[in-house]
Amino acid sequence: MRRIHFNDIVEKVRDLCMEANYSLSKDVIAAYERALEIEKSPLGQEVLKQIMENARIADTEKMPLCQDTGLAVFFVEMGQDISIAGGLLNDAINEGVRQGYSKGYLRKSAVAEPVFERRNTSDNTPAIIHTELVSGDRLKIMLDIAGGGCENMAALKMLRPADGIEGVRQFVIDTVRNAGANPCPPVVVGVGIGGDFEKVAMIAKKALLRPVGQPHQRLEVASLEEDLLKRVNHLGIGPVGLGGLVTAFAVHVEIHPCHIASLPVAVNLGCHSSRHKSITI
Repeated sequence: MRRIHFNDIVEKVRDLCMEANYSLSKDVIAAYERALEIEKSPLGQEVLKQIMENARIADTEKMPLCQDTGLAVFFVEMGQDISIAGGLLNDAINEGVRQGYSKGYLRKSAVAEPVFERRNTSDNTPAIIHTELVSGDRLKIMLDIAGGGCENMAALKMLRPADGIEGVRQFVIDTVRNAGANPCPPVVVGVGIGGDFEKVAMIAKKALLRPVGQPHQRLEVASLEEDLLKRVNHLGIGPVGLGGLVTAFAVHVEIHPCHIASLPVAVNLGCHSSRHKSITI
């Protein structure tokens, strides 16, 4: 049994929160380079260049890419052959978030309860944590920074099986169209299909963690991703909603078995910074 110390997890999560808010991942930078080749609108090209310059400054000066430093959403794969010494896993992650958002001068955006006092927790906790037990002796921590503009435009629908693939396509396109400029395009579109009410939302979120533009390993799913990306970019919303050919960098679809009477679909959008990072301990 391999032991991982509580404080080691805290340190890794702290740094992960700052890095995700300070710098674009290599896959996102590559997506921008491709977008500049595709985008024909002069205004759209200028917007893309300004976003990249903003990212350069943020990385150099160690400043947030965006004033909305979001909620910290974690997907954790915990090997069954490890134990956490010195405390609980969730407590370590929350302490890491607390330290990262304080040390990194990141905006605290979490409120303690949603509808009455809406009092800010002052440290951006609690984080959203999804943990899966897997084989092995490693702890993989994946972080997605969920900004309010993107989260507010997410959607879920319980389709009927008779709606089929066309119903799925229409729901995805309608969701992106209705979102317009709100999620700060170019976006990454995370799509979940299957499972049940909560599972489909979770896999739509997890789809955003895949390297931008990496196709699904199943050919038919990858083909659906490609088709949806073309349809989304034909909407003409463009960079930050000012028109153009690049409304989305990519569409990532994840699927899961579901009930014979159901066809759940969820869409979660990632903004143009697509702030995701991961670490394996």
